[in-house]
Amino acid sequence: MKNMMMLLLFGLLSLTGKAEEGEKMKVAVTVGMIGDVVANVAGDAAEVVTIIGSDVDPHLYRPTRNDVLKFQQADVIFYNGMMLEGKMGDVLMRMSRRGKPVYPVTEELQEAGGYVLNTDSDHLDPHVWMDVKGWMAAVDVVEKGLSKQDPSRKALFAKNAAAYGEQLKELDAYAGKVLATIPETQRVLVTAHDAFSYMGRAYGLRVKGIQGLSTESEAGVRDIEDLVNFLVEYNIPAVFVESSVADKNVRALVEGAKAKGHQVIIGGELFSDAMGKPGTYEGTYIGMIDHNATLIARALGGEAPAGGMQNKLMDVEKY
Repeated sequence: MKNMMMLLLFGLLSLTGKAEEGEKMKVAVTVGMIGDVVANVAGDAAEVVTIIGSDVDPHLYRPTRNDVLKFQQADVIFYNGMMLEGKMGDVLMRMSRRGKPVYPVTEELQEAGGYVLNTDSDHLDPHVWMDVKGWMAAVDVVEKGLSKQDPSRKALFAKNAAAYGEQLKELDAYAGKVLATIPETQRVLVTAHDAFSYMGRAYGLRVKGIQGLSTESEAGVRDIEDLVNFLVEYNIPAVFVESSVADKNVRALVEGAKAKGHQVIIGGELFSDAMGKPGTYEGTYIGMIDHNATLIARALGGEAPAGGMQNKLMDVEKY
């Protein structure tokens, strides 16, 4: 019955409709980081619907019937790709096969060669937004996709994309500056799951995640023990929890290090697979990265203003 209902939804709704000239186009995106790019490039020309909200793990998210309806009603869809939205992949594939414009924003990075990171098990790392320079490629994909959907506003989209790109250049420079102030021996970022490798490569941090690229992977006792020994050996002062991932494994690291005579603190809560709450500065991509870079720098012994790049951060010392 459930499968039949899904098929009816696909059959009853048009998949190829375009917004009329002068009307707002309807854009559906999977995650907030992409939604924020679309909002900045489209401006008032689009109504953006984000399927996976703040504090929600996209690796584990299961699409609902209502999500399918939102995709159906959209004029165009943007998603990350590289298996970030694993359980949503079938829905997105069906949409594309039936003529809906569907764009993976990481496509250009994959085609460029040499940029996308692989794990030892040859899985692509989807967390490309953690490197601001790399994420600029997503802006290009969004601009081209919106322009194809609404050619009458092509000049507007190009202008907005260029302006947003300048803001991202400023953000990239800020992140590089504050993270470079961390003492070299303490430039180690330990988090709940392996979502920060692009940030590590871009800004000179050694990165270790308790879980793998996807939070579907479970951390074993041996994984925790190995990381505890690492923290003790290298005298790492802080580890970090994530807003969209349970903190039990990170707290186990803190307790394990304590048992070995080494005090390590939880340096704060980072945004990894989801941004902050809508309507807040941290609920934007720029605010998300500003928060992360500022928090990491301050917790690991570097220097960064408490209010971040624009003095808009709420509380980077939550823990």
